Amino acid sequence: MDQSSANLVEISDLHFAYGKRQILNGINLTIPRGKIVAILGVSGCGKSTLLRHIGGQLRPARGSVKVAGKVVHELDSDDLYALRRNMGMMFQVSGLFSDLSVFDNIAFPMREHTDLPEELIRDLVLMKLHSVGLRGAHALMPSELSGGMERRVALARAIALDPMLIMYDEPFAGLDPISLNVIANLIRRLNDALGITSVVVTYDMSESLKVVDYVYFVHDGVVVAEGAAAEMLSSENPFVHQFVHSQPDGPVAFQYPSRPYAEDMAIA
Repeated sequence: MDQSSANLVEISDLHFAYGKRQILNGINLTIPRGKIVAILGVSGCGKSTLLRHIGGQLRPARGSVKVAGKVVHELDSDDLYALRRNMGMMFQVSGLFSDLSVFDNIAFPMREHTDLPEELIRDLVLMKLHSVGLRGAHALMPSELSGGMERRVALARAIALDPMLIMYDEPFAGLDPISLNVIANLIRRLNDALGITSVVVTYDMSESLKVVDYVYFVHDGVVVAEGAAAEMLSSENPFVHQFVHSQPDGPVAFQYPSRPYAEDMAIA
């Protein structure tokens, strides 16, 4: 992997559409090594689509995504899978295997992608679970976990192979305030302790701005604002101000684009 650049991820003029629905309209952003970067925006603005491009699940219509100096969509299957083994992913719904115990969920990527003996895998799994406070829950099944515990197990699995990059897709969604705060602090602590790089895709302002280093705001398929997390709270940018202060009126419209209301309700 190329270690020469200060940026682990470089996204340039990225365009993508689902059919006729344009999602990304020229995204430009960088993710520095060792930092936590948040990508914020309303639901449906393309945040998760952006992660799929970083992981090589989608190919851009135009532009490029570089990870560790490699253009992701130009890689063949072998090189793409090799790159993915250096990435961790925490999914929106955790994505745990329901028929495997907590222990086996964490051990799964180690067994699939390494030749480590079971004795060492056992120690590594317990270390990963200990880092998220759930070593004592290793024998439980996913159905026995609370929402917050499930997210912590998903986080432990994301770091199972000591990746260079972890992507978090809405890690705070549906959590109670205590669990939400625990997950946010874990993301910060693990990023610093392991020396990794993290991308947090979310619409949650209160927690994300506490733990991230830099923020990109995405709207209508482009970056509309960016800056250090602390700067965003006092930003005068109309989009950022509306988003930070949860205001109904502003650049983000409540109504999805449609014909005038009177026309739709007119009686023929």
